[in-house]
Amino acid sequence: MASGGAVDYNKAKEVKEFDESKMGVKGIVDSGATTIPRFFIHPHENLKALRPPPTTLSIPTIDLSHVNSHRRSNIVEQIREAASTWGFFQITHHGIPTSVLDEVIVAIQSFNEQPANSRSQHYNRDTSTGVSFYTNTDLFRSKAASWGDSLQVILGPDPPVLDRIPEACRREVVMWDEHVRGVGEVLMELLCEGLGLENDRLKELSCLEGRSLVAHYYPYCPEPDLTLGIGAHTDPALLTVLLQNQIAGLQVKHGEEWVEVEPLPGVLVINVGDFLRIISNDEYKSVENRVVANRLRDPRISSVIFFNVGNRGDAYLYGPLQELLSDGKPAIYRNFTMSEYEKSFLMKELSGMSLKNDFKL
Repeated sequence: MASGGAVDYNKAKEVKEFDESKMGVKGIVDSGATTIPRFFIHPHENLKALRPPPTTLSIPTIDLSHVNSHRRSNIVEQIREAASTWGFFQITHHGIPTSVLDEVIVAIQSFNEQPANSRSQHYNRDTSTGVSFYTNTDLFRSKAASWGDSLQVILGPDPPVLDRIPEACRREVVMWDEHVRGVGEVLMELLCEGLGLENDRLKELSCLEGRSLVAHYYPYCPEPDLTLGIGAHTDPALLTVLLQNQIAGLQVKHGEEWVEVEPLPGVLVINVGDFLRIISNDEYKSVENRVVANRLRDPRISSVIFFNVGNRGDAYLYGPLQELLSDGKPAIYRNFTMSEYEKSFLMKELSGMSLKNDFKL
């Protein structure tokens, strides 16, 4: 599994063999490898500015402690401004106890650091059961793989049988979902108010019901300048809530600069997804983000909840909200079904992905 390669290098064969080994990148690290497999090496243009120069820029931080007081209008304006310019912000005093956040991180780490034979029993790409565990959701369609393993749990509208969630993190996954739903509801109200909508408009669209968890484990990478933890992309969901441990790695594109998101204890990172950008008719922005490969011996861990609509099927059409349209502000995007949207997602590799362009008028 050297990073070099002979002339007869067969990428498809190596990717298939790796996936069938069910070892994940954690298994490569545990084997003592000092180089990364060739199919993890990204093109040079994807690796620009991996370590950006020091900057005074940082994503906005918004304190929610007075969200139900006379200061609410100020918080609405802060979130509107952050969602319209950065597409990212972080929140403090969100109501989730630090102990809960810590337990989630510990559980995800424990799951990924089980003995290899225990971990491999969960390795699968079949999302139909609601629970899957894999290296790269787009492993077989990406130009280059990224250095991380992921556990995915579809939490709603149809949650999986509890026993399918790995026991090492089952209680914590359920607990995390219960807490994040409350945060998601508050954020959606504030985002609606920032657009001048009724504050339950997103809830009416079933945006609290379609939830999925993706827990990422980024182990030490022996050649971190040749690959990425996750390639640059915009999130397809409506809204993303991210919990991360104290190992840095997340970067956000702001203008032409990549800005590092410093991990802060007890803080949650929030970002606008392409779906929210579309239905807000570009009032809110989804922006590129990426994770650099981990060069530290301790793992980087994150647990993400994606919010999306729960109402699926061809009976439901989505597009820019009518309340936001006028003669002066016509629709930028066409209407579509969720099956169309998901098909667009499944046809793309994650790196460079942005679904909004597929639905522009």
